[in-house]
Amino acid sequence: MKEFERKIEQLGLDVYDKVGKPVNVNVVRAMLESMSIRAIDAKTDYGVDDLQELAKIVFSQITSADFIAVHPSKLKVNDQFKSEVTSASDYLRIKTKYFFYYYPLGLFHGLPVFIQILTIILFGYSLWTYIGFNQLQSTAVVLGVIFGLVGTGGFVQVIGRQISHYWYNNDFVMARKSTIEVIKDGLLFMSVLSVLLLVVNFFANIYPYRFLYIVYIYSFSIGILLLISAVFHPLKQRWMITVAFVVATGLALSLKLFTNIDTYFTHWIGIWVAIILMVIYLNYFFNKKMKATRNVSRATSKAAVMIYRNYRYFFYGLLFFVFIFIDRILAWSTSADGLLPYAVYYEKNYEVGMDIAILIFFLLVGVLEFSIASFSTLSDLLQKQIPYNQPKVFNRKSLKTYWEHVQILLITGVVMIALLYTVIWVWFGYERAFNETLSPISIKVSILGGLGYILLAWGMLNSLYLFTLNKPTKPLKAIMIASVVNLVVGLFLSRLVSYEYSVVGMLVGSTTFMLLTLKSVTEFFKNLDYYYYAAY
Repeated sequence: MKEFERKIEQLGLDVYDKVGKPVNVNVVRAMLESMSIRAIDAKTDYGVDDLQELAKIVFSQITSADFIAVHPSKLKVNDQFKSEVTSASDYLRIKTKYFFYYYPLGLFHGLPVFIQILTIILFGYSLWTYIGFNQLQSTAVVLGVIFGLVGTGGFVQVIGRQISHYWYNNDFVMARKSTIEVIKDGLLFMSVLSVLLLVVNFFANIYPYRFLYIVYIYSFSIGILLLISAVFHPLKQRWMITVAFVVATGLALSLKLFTNIDTYFTHWIGIWVAIILMVIYLNYFFNKKMKATRNVSRATSKAAVMIYRNYRYFFYGLLFFVFIFIDRILAWSTSADGLLPYAVYYEKNYEVGMDIAILIFFLLVGVLEFSIASFSTLSDLLQKQIPYNQPKVFNRKSLKTYWEHVQILLITGVVMIALLYTVIWVWFGYERAFNETLSPISIKVSILGGLGYILLAWGMLNSLYLFTLNKPTKPLKAIMIASVVNLVVGLFLSRLVSYEYSVVGMLVGSTTFMLLTLKSVTEFFKNLDYYYYAAY
């Protein structure tokens, strides 16, 4: 009984921290449900017959005069029911403030990638690339990176969803536990794929085994790095990723420049230093939070429940990375003269073009951050301002905000293309940085790929809107169809025209993804009032 009383007391503190003094029992019950507490949990975890009875006990506890005297609330009474009237000028001020906060923030969080680009330009070396590799070595490294990203992409999405859920409820015990479980699942998934590929290679003799060992070391190192990095996003600690990458890149580069250690090993040492630094910080962070919150974990980590909640996000993340690399695999599996030493063989001109193109995508990440943060805030303001019996007004104004965000995305994309063109071809020049002329194939691929990545970013923006209110099915279907289009168009053109035209498959696939998600998101906004209510 004392254990139940202690848990109920802690539960009351958690509810009080979130809503202050509740106006009635129903407010408490709604909060308990949002904390994933079910009727069966009330019986097994708190010794109370049902959820309503538990809500009554908590309500009595946190509305008593003695409790309020000891625990003064940071929230005003009935604050959740207050209606704030916000003028049009306030909207403009808020959106402007959000843009100049979140866009640079998005670029800052992309700093690890930009650091790699900078070190490649200055030293011909980064944490997982080296311009001194021959074609076979480049193939092994790039395939390892691709395998690592594809193999863990789905689990990165799951980590984001799962950790966010526990973070919101201040349940750091379960946040830590679920982090470990998802990372284990990701490594298991990659291990199964690795074994299957080894079996296939045993019979088909596609690559030498030494080649595959290098691929696997890179893939598991990159995969673990990506999984650990993903945890920092929902925890709002992304700055640590940048710190770890800066230290790791500096160490790896120093080893490359000032020692005779093989390039492979300098890469692996650098990557694992980044992993270790992030793991140490995560352990410190979770321990600190668990001590500070005095939290009693109420949730249970049931694999079936976690799979049901997140399987659509998992497949979306998996297919997204598959989509990203389809065109490269198609381009590297054919050539102008039709002669390749292996089934997939790195082609430098195509990769350079796509590397330039993907810079556009990274430069648009800040717009995505701004759009989603702005959408969440403005939706809250609109629902407080607009009367409940005018849902169409709410939907129409929200849709207008969406199109404003699309305009910002496209304008930023055009500006970034112009800026990138100026930097590469006018100011510094690819030739000055790498002592070689940018090939016509690379130029063609970079232009078509850049357009494709802008459309892909638009499709991602649409998907993020749908994800915000837990509507992942439409984006999942869209990325599935887009991947098929990417494969079919790219395969057809790369075989019948020329290998570099596989980028057209990526462009058409991105267009398909954007159009399908655009259709879904416009339908979504027509009934946004319903989805907004249902999500909460």
